[in-house]
Amino acid sequence: MRVVVGLSGGVDSSVAAYLLKAQGHEVIGLFMRNWHDTTGTLEGDCPWYDDQVFAELVAKRLDIEFHYVDLSTEYRKRVVDYMFSEYEKGRTPNPDVLCNREIKFDVFLQEALKLGAERVATGHYCRREEFKGEEGKTHYRLLAGSDHNKDQSYFLCQLSQEQLRYAMFPIGDMLKPEVRRIAEEQKLATAKRKDSQGICFVGKVDLPVFLQQKLAAKEGNVHEILPHSPRFVRTYNSDDYKALAEPYHLTVRDGKKIGTHQGAHFYTIGQRKGLGIGGRKESLFVIATDVEQNVVYVGEGDNHPGLYREVLHILPNEVHWIDASESMQCGERRRYMVRIRYRQPLQSAELICDSDGIYIRFDEPQRGITAGQFAAWYDGDTLVGSGVIYQ
Repeated sequence: MRVVVGLSGGVDSSVAAYLLKAQGHEVIGLFMRNWHDTTGTLEGDCPWYDDQVFAELVAKRLDIEFHYVDLSTEYRKRVVDYMFSEYEKGRTPNPDVLCNREIKFDVFLQEALKLGAERVATGHYCRREEFKGEEGKTHYRLLAGSDHNKDQSYFLCQLSQEQLRYAMFPIGDMLKPEVRRIAEEQKLATAKRKDSQGICFVGKVDLPVFLQQKLAAKEGNVHEILPHSPRFVRTYNSDDYKALAEPYHLTVRDGKKIGTHQGAHFYTIGQRKGLGIGGRKESLFVIATDVEQNVVYVGEGDNHPGLYREVLHILPNEVHWIDASESMQCGERRRYMVRIRYRQPLQSAELICDSDGIYIRFDEPQRGITAGQFAAWYDGDTLVGSGVIYQ
């Protein structure tokens, strides 16, 4: 089979390419460059040039074809511009999820098909399974990686059946130490390279500096809300999931000014660093932002009630099912395991399908439910669906 591997210059994609060649496939390495600007990039993070050099070294070692493609225009339009737009609205996007849906398994996939690819492989720690439905049609499941410490299925939570049809995840059944061992045994240049961090294809950034490419700094006030504020007292029926999904509506009258900031859109719920306010027994955390009034609300301590909510809401047009045959009908309720951020342990919850979308009610209140992030729900190891958190 002719397989194009997305060689990123990291150890995971390198071993994926090695395994596919060892299995007898015709393997082609394709490196994509998606970002040129270094504004806000932290010194010491591996630039794209180093990534390409390592990818070429791996391709040479494995004696496979190597190609390069620049997808930066599409990446800026589909991922980075979306990021700026979401932050401007006071929401916190997840560019890695968007990158996989819009770039790696869309634009990159189309480039791979131009090279005659029958399948496209990546170094993600997740698995793919196919089965025949009752109608005789082939369906595809997305499963968590066998290495639960490295499982990356969450980042692929927006993939479609058509995208999964082409996907291969050669290291999905492996543990990270085994991947490193194989890379060293095969003398791959990436064997000891550190895993990439930060924004997909951009790297580690000083977020406010990065965002100031399009979002201007604007001084505003930081207000502290005390934990016993009446705003955190729910006075309605505990079964009213729609009311429980409402975020806490804070105003400057609910607390006192304790500092200033340079733009509410640079902050996200649950954030601790970057406030520049010290002298506290416990750390201060962002519990809400108001980009219209340019106010950041904070609370002291990790157990502050403003950090926790029981229900989140996803709008109908933001609900995505990996397999449409699994979708819920209006009025239906199901139990799933859910996560609202990468590496968060799965949480027990009930999904409620309503005319205005999906509500997820957790068995235990969740810390830092953040608009713009993705919630993903699982049935066992199978990632069933996901959606952008509205509130």
